[in-house]
Amino acid sequence: MTQHAEREIFLPITLCDKKGNLNPEAIGFARRPIIDSNLSGHFMRKKKWNYWCVYGEEILFSATISHMDYAAVCFVYFLEYETQRYFEKTILIPLGAKVKMPTQVLETIQYKNTEMSIQLTYFNRETHLTVTAPDFDGDPLHAELTIAHPKGDDSLNVVIPWNRRTFQFTAKHHTLPTSGSVKIGNRTFTFTPEESFAVLDYGRGVWPREATWNWGMASQRVRGQRIGLNFGGKWTDGTGMTENAIFIDGHMTKIHEDVLFHYDRTNFMHPWTIKTKFSGRVNLTFTPFFERVAETNAKLIVSSVHQMVGYYDGFIQLDDGKTLHIQQMLGCIEEHVAKW
Repeated sequence: MTQHAEREIFLPITLCDKKGNLNPEAIGFARRPIIDSNLSGHFMRKKKWNYWCVYGEEILFSATISHMDYAAVCFVYFLEYETQRYFEKTILIPLGAKVKMPTQVLETIQYKNTEMSIQLTYFNRETHLTVTAPDFDGDPLHAELTIAHPKGDDSLNVVIPWNRRTFQFTAKHHTLPTSGSVKIGNRTFTFTPEESFAVLDYGRGVWPREATWNWGMASQRVRGQRIGLNFGGKWTDGTGMTENAIFIDGHMTKIHEDVLFHYDRTNFMHPWTIKTKFSGRVNLTFTPFFERVAETNAKLIVSSVHQMVGYYDGFIQLDDGKTLHIQQMLGCIEEHVAKW
């Protein structure tokens, strides 16, 4: 059972009209990053980010460049699974004048100052992610990762319409094979494309002042196949569009139904569940082993992120009637509450 028909977009299109409002023709989803996020106007309300999360065999490594219209925020974090050593470094750039956010999903973007440099260089179906920081938890950090975008792979590109003046384009690119290394102090963590996968969360939109969302995702090799999971909740509810999809060896199965996230807000470390609203198509349990908390409390911006790292178990029914069984699949799940 599906909740509604989601329109699929096949030809390149711009997100906004000449006034900076939502182009109705852009509402839908595409399997390729063909939507140009030509945001303009809407002073203080535009939100833009490129978030990368890379699952290595020993560590999770993440780098983000974002722009909130009145400031840019760049942050890098890593988690070593075994020891749970964790560190996050954030740089706030008031007004963010030097941070240029591209309008295409796969486009080069960078930020550099004396504390940290993040470069995301896209060329010839590869993203070269380079991060350097002289002081990262007391150690120098140097990350050099090559992220492949396999030819023919689907990606999830969705325009979520709240109304003509508030809307979001989200692109989620999963199971991208990653090679290279992350060096922290005298330790080097190696990434191999057979077992290490990157996830891109690209966002461009005009947001309401207050927002809450859930996001669950994973990208791993499971029984020889590249499997990616992407589920979103709360923020898309009632819009007629979802960001729910499964990727198997680069082929996307779109789930045209809202999912419900159940979790304990008094203890985010308790197990979470994700289930489709009407059918039994998605039935997953997420068991965390680590909680990342990122709190911002400035006058203009209040943000609270609880991002859990852990394991998915359960099943998902595919379009052809087959069942995809998920067992101990490493991934993340989060609640983000923002007043921005």
